[in-house]
Amino acid sequence: MKVNFINELRWRGMLHDLMPGTEEQLLKESTAGYIGFDPTADSLHIGNLVQIMTLVHFQSAGHRPFALVGGATGMVGDPSGKSAERNLLSEDVLRHNESCVKKQLEKFIDFSGANRAEMVNNYDWFKGLSFLEFIRDVGKHLTVNYMMAKDSVQKRLETGLSFTEFSYQLVQGYDFYWLYKNKNCKLQMGGSDQWGNIVTGTELIRRKNGGEAYALTTPLIKKADGTKFGKTEQGNVWLDAKKTSPYKFYQYWLNASDDDAATFIKIFTQKPKTEIDALLTEHAAAAHLRKLQVELAKNITERVHSKEDVAMAVKASSILFGNSVTEDLLSLDEPTFLSVFEGVPQVTISKSDYAACANVTDLLSEVTQKKIFASKGEARKMITAGGVSINKQKLDDSNAKPDYQLLQHRFLLAQKGKKNYFLIEITE
Repeated sequence: MKVNFINELRWRGMLHDLMPGTEEQLLKESTAGYIGFDPTADSLHIGNLVQIMTLVHFQSAGHRPFALVGGATGMVGDPSGKSAERNLLSEDVLRHNESCVKKQLEKFIDFSGANRAEMVNNYDWFKGLSFLEFIRDVGKHLTVNYMMAKDSVQKRLETGLSFTEFSYQLVQGYDFYWLYKNKNCKLQMGGSDQWGNIVTGTELIRRKNGGEAYALTTPLIKKADGTKFGKTEQGNVWLDAKKTSPYKFYQYWLNASDDDAATFIKIFTQKPKTEIDALLTEHAAAAHLRKLQVELAKNITERVHSKEDVAMAVKASSILFGNSVTEDLLSLDEPTFLSVFEGVPQVTISKSDYAACANVTDLLSEVTQKKIFASKGEARKMITAGGVSINKQKLDDSNAKPDYQLLQHRFLLAQKGKKNYFLIEITE
């Protein structure tokens, strides 16, 4: 083994529950283990990254990871950690989502080599299994009392729990049994809210096969301020660039608090302990430089997206928060540009009105309907004081004719003072 997997999780703060005998099994031999991902969306989000990184460390320690894409369980719905029954998805939607999820997982774990990862889909073994076969061969091994004792069931009894959801732990338990029997998979991993479902699998394997299987869970990640990790005002932070742009993805990690960054860099990167300890020391000596956040944001954004996306995100960040120039604006690709200025007040004028502007004072007041400056006098005064820029080019003459290269062929960026931006869109 290259490293002790359990010790690696411990120092990184990624270990919550561990079934007795699990550590001994992993030290004894290379072991196959799996984590399930329900394809309820066509992208994973950063909440899934804890489990993805668990598989990364598992493989790095010489073990063989299985990623189970729950094509069948995605049709059922897991009550764990939920306050209500979720909408069930059609098979066509699930098939599409599974394909997207697989592509994202392939960026993290190696599907070649001696301990190559393998993708499995529980729909493959459930599609030919009848309901009568299931309750005869699986259901009889676990009592209702055993199933009712699970926290995930108890918490939902007051609000109502459908039979579909109640049976979920049997379905997930059968996944573990099938992988144990057919893939020699002896370990299931997941978030701490999955402990009940996971040990149902170990119990089913013991009762049905007489075998010994193991369980391990990671803690649910919370931010230091008590807010939910992985969420913004706009919702989830997705791994798909179309859902969350690389720039916004980068900014999420860059904006982490010092306490959170110290936690996240252990969990979401593969940096060794010596390097992380050095970074923590360096950050403590000059926290204002945010070295920890920068390293965190660059590392994860490159892993999820690419080096080029990191470079673009860094450049984009300097536009709003640093000393950028017109060339920086012109070099942004359109998705990054639109992402950076999403939410910035926007004014639309016609190409003919722009061409007819007598000077920049008219453009920033009259032509833009006084949305940037309330009057020509106010505009002139601030231009004279050096407080106005267009496309990051400071204005020094209030009577100058506006003649600027359009950004993305249709925008001008006006800046009033240090922090007030306005996007002027030139339309046909």
